[in-house]
Amino acid sequence: MAEIKEIRRVETERASIHSHITGLGIDESGKPKPKADGLVGQLEAREAAWIVVQLIRQGKMAGKGILLVGPPGTGKTALAVGIAKELGEDTPFNTLNASEIYSVDIKKTEVLTQALRKSIGVRVRQRRMVYEGVVKEIRVKIARSKVNPYVQIPREVEIKLGTTEEERTLTAGESIAEQINKMGIRKGDVIWIDAETGNVVKMGKAKGFEGAKTYDIEAGKLVDIPSGPVKKEKELTNTFTLYDLDMTLAAQSLSITAIFSLWSEREISQDVRKQVDAYVKDMISKGSAELIPGVLFIDDAHMLDIETFSFLTKALEAELAPILVLATNRGTTRIRGTDVESPHGMPLDLLDRLLIITTRPYTKEESKDIIAIRAEELDIELEPMALDELTNMASEESLRYAIQLLEPSQVLARKAGRAVVKADDVKEASKLFSDVKRSVKYVKDYENLFLK
Repeated sequence: MAEIKEIRRVETERASIHSHITGLGIDESGKPKPKADGLVGQLEAREAAWIVVQLIRQGKMAGKGILLVGPPGTGKTALAVGIAKELGEDTPFNTLNASEIYSVDIKKTEVLTQALRKSIGVRVRQRRMVYEGVVKEIRVKIARSKVNPYVQIPREVEIKLGTTEEERTLTAGESIAEQINKMGIRKGDVIWIDAETGNVVKMGKAKGFEGAKTYDIEAGKLVDIPSGPVKKEKELTNTFTLYDLDMTLAAQSLSITAIFSLWSEREISQDVRKQVDAYVKDMISKGSAELIPGVLFIDDAHMLDIETFSFLTKALEAELAPILVLATNRGTTRIRGTDVESPHGMPLDLLDRLLIITTRPYTKEESKDIIAIRAEELDIELEPMALDELTNMASEESLRYAIQLLEPSQVLARKAGRAVVKADDVKEASKLFSDVKRSVKYVKDYENLFLK
């Protein structure tokens, strides 16, 4: 039973890097808006991605994948998230960095198989007890990670939910806080929380709710504020991945010996996967479940080797496969595991199967909009001159560098006893934290002092 209590007070909020993205920002005629659904600019890339979404919905992407190509910091990951959001709120989105497949514990094929199964969902219908309502207040308590003390993670969440008839203030633990943080849930969102499992589902924005953030007019679908009590029985549709079901069945079939050895083996047998597949097919045939192909996003795809590319080429042709989205910021480079150079470090036979979408550097005005959206997402209040200063840094250095200075600037403003970040705070943060160009110059200036 998920631990959910009704109580009182807590602290700050934390936003994940792409939590504000709710789609591709396309209008009714299929054309991208300059700023919508949390995305700014990249109009051609967003229109191309929208066409890909239509092909997926029509079942015309079999045997094909997507390759996002562009310089660093041009929104490739954001575009992949937008594709997944357009396909549906519960569409599985699994992200994997190419370097993650090179593990000493698990074979490459096992890592890739797990990633593929994490990207395929099963939508199951059942009746459950839930907490449902519009978010009227939310505070996420942040604490240092037990594993890495330099990293802060959500530990607890206090949330006030309201319907047309009542309000309740709840507190919940780490798993629910993490889901709320990852989804970017804020005031004005209509959500429900499964009282037994702790699964959180975001329904959309409440119609006419005052106090919700409004930086993005198209920030999600509008829904009515729920009626009745906050805690109620509801017919739910939960989405699990094939990997979730694999792990559940594997844990149930553990031997006593494996339990006492802390089950260090992380590979899943093919017998377990066959049982899961048979169970899922049975539920689908009974009409209590349906299959949802999700999105597998592999970043830095140029780091994959020739064996992995071969595996992915075969996976694209499988009857049950997720939508494969690769991203790279490399031009012509060597295919890992060979002496052959190729565009983006990929075999030509795989490139031939991919729809390639290119992204371009942002304009100064687009960078300004992105910084403003990110500041609002992080609850950082910028004076106009501070926003202009960050925009200049984005065009002269990089957009990522400007965004990285947001939180240090806020710390400096608070140290000075202010809630609003001024241009002087941004300049001071820039002096304390070097950008790439200054770092390179520093290395050249003191080259003789560095160890060879």
